[in-house]
Amino acid sequence: MGFKTILVHCDAGRTTAGRVAVAAALAERFDAHLVGLHVRQRFEAPMFTDATVALDALYKSYEQSVKIEEAAASAAFLGMLVGKQLSSEWRVVDGYADETLAAAARYADLVVLGQREPEPTPEATPADLPERLALHSERPILVVPHIGAAQPPGRTVMVCWNGLREASRAATGALPILKAAERVIVLTIDADKANLPDAARQAGDWLGRHGVKATVQRDTAAASDVGNVILSRAADSAADLVVMGIYGHSRMREFVLGGASRTLLGSMTVPLLIAH
Repeated sequence: MGFKTILVHCDAGRTTAGRVAVAAALAERFDAHLVGLHVRQRFEAPMFTDATVALDALYKSYEQSVKIEEAAASAAFLGMLVGKQLSSEWRVVDGYADETLAAAARYADLVVLGQREPEPTPEATPADLPERLALHSERPILVVPHIGAAQPPGRTVMVCWNGLREASRAATGALPILKAAERVIVLTIDADKANLPDAARQAGDWLGRHGVKATVQRDTAAASDVGNVILSRAADSAADLVVMGIYGHSRMREFVLGGASRTLLGSMTVPLLIAH
């Protein structure tokens, strides 16, 4: 089964066009319906205000800003579809980005988001939106780097495998891409220490039964350096997509001690397909 509906989050930030380009390329490849979703933040009145006149002025300013943001997001989405024969639609919903996208994701096969920007603006993607959606959605999340993607992802794919549920969900969600890939690498790190010496081979066998031609690569790393090893091996293999489960440990533990999830989401240079 391939992707039949792809949902892409369109804010008014500088990186929207890049992520729409990735989503559109995938929609073309899989003959999928592409949905562009812009979330318009609700007006929140201050708890205390001096007068109705001041509140009216605040609301007019809010209305103007959301109209400008909606127009910018729509232009980025529609502009990337020019010349493409795609089934598509544009949606605008009032609400909070994480809640709205989580609800919309139930009717999609893949959700495309942007990485947090190094210098975020008020209209840009919330910094932790990819993590929130992965933790609260049943769908695979494709995160596009803020620098964009040099090429559509899926020709050379690295699957990070540790034998845990999160890795299994990510690999399963990525199956349509993996089956179409020219090269798939299953990377395990310190599998012997985790008493999973055969995990990579079993993952490779499972993928092979789906028609995925996968090779296994084993590596080692210090506990605090797993994320950097993944980034290094992805660069070595010229991978254009990394697939991994996130927050196999508790989110608080990863926040305090650091972890591969935080490293990849913060320093990714190619698209990252994640699941929890």
